[in-house]
Amino acid sequence: MKQDDGVTREMDTFIAPTDRADLLRTAVTQAVDFLREGEVVALPSETVYGLAADALNPAAVARIFEAKERPSFDPLIVHLPHRKRLADVAIVPPEIAETVALLIEKFWPGPLTLVLPKAAALPDSVTGGLPTVAVRMSSHPVFKAVVTSFGGPLAAPSANRFGRISPTSAGAVLKELGGRIPLILDGGACPEGIESTILKIIPTEKGKPIFRILRAGPVTKDDLQPYGKIEWANGQPDKNGNTPLPEVPGQLPHHYAPRTPLRLVHHPADFLPEAGKRYALLSYRGDDEDGYLGLTEWEHVLVLSPGSGKLPEAALRLFHCLRALDELDVDEIIAEPVPLRDVGMAIMERLRRASYL
Repeated sequence: MKQDDGVTREMDTFIAPTDRADLLRTAVTQAVDFLREGEVVALPSETVYGLAADALNPAAVARIFEAKERPSFDPLIVHLPHRKRLADVAIVPPEIAETVALLIEKFWPGPLTLVLPKAAALPDSVTGGLPTVAVRMSSHPVFKAVVTSFGGPLAAPSANRFGRISPTSAGAVLKELGGRIPLILDGGACPEGIESTILKIIPTEKGKPIFRILRAGPVTKDDLQPYGKIEWANGQPDKNGNTPLPEVPGQLPHHYAPRTPLRLVHHPADFLPEAGKRYALLSYRGDDEDGYLGLTEWEHVLVLSPGSGKLPEAALRLFHCLRALDELDVDEIIAEPVPLRDVGMAIMERLRRASYL
């Protein structure tokens, strides 16, 4: 990381196990000590591993951006130790207060992030200068133990270099940020495997409010529909090719990307292999009937949900499989589409943003 004098800060990065009660206590104490010193630490969540820092300490927040090489305009998600601490970082307008309370009761702790007006105490660097903040509570026991012991809000984007594949294991964090951060708490594989759903609530004069989904995630449209009218955000370039600055994390047109070029091929007939190129396939079900397995002599094939085509399993394995394929010596990764239903919406959003076409 860069110090004030512009020199890159190198350090030893330690991985702390948490799979026994005594190890968890020690790891939590270490993490909280670093956080109170204004440092950053990597923590497991139910979605992906996050790079956490004191959300109310501008110098600590700056270290997140330095470690990730993240542009300052890209906002961070803030994680709370308790729902009662929401007022520390956000303002709940009266016209949506009832809906916010309902969603918090239903989905917190869990992978739902709400976008609300920011509180004055929250540094502008956390929100990329925007007047709103994205906020949630994690259900992961290790994350919960750390943020509760710390006692205040933590800013925690995914623990990877900016724009790269999100990490779902401690080993993946080490490959991304080793030497840049002091501590990684190893909580095993993340059970959801993709980032949280991000939601903005728009009040209406009558009836249900509008739920604008700014980022698809594990909390699906069907989960939310009983409580509001669903609207999908449009972060696509305009007719002049200009892309709006992100309102929340994960909205940039190219994101979650492996170093190896990745192409999302919607129909088998659209793929024509080039002579001499080496291809790997990210398959949905690994089923010959889907039409992809026989398109070329693949160097390697990884399957998101072998045989069954279960979308939650596909979501859980998505970033792990992308990272494994990225480590192969191939020229291009070809990705099959998954069905546009339930968490498949979130998978396809990631694949579209990871694709170079």
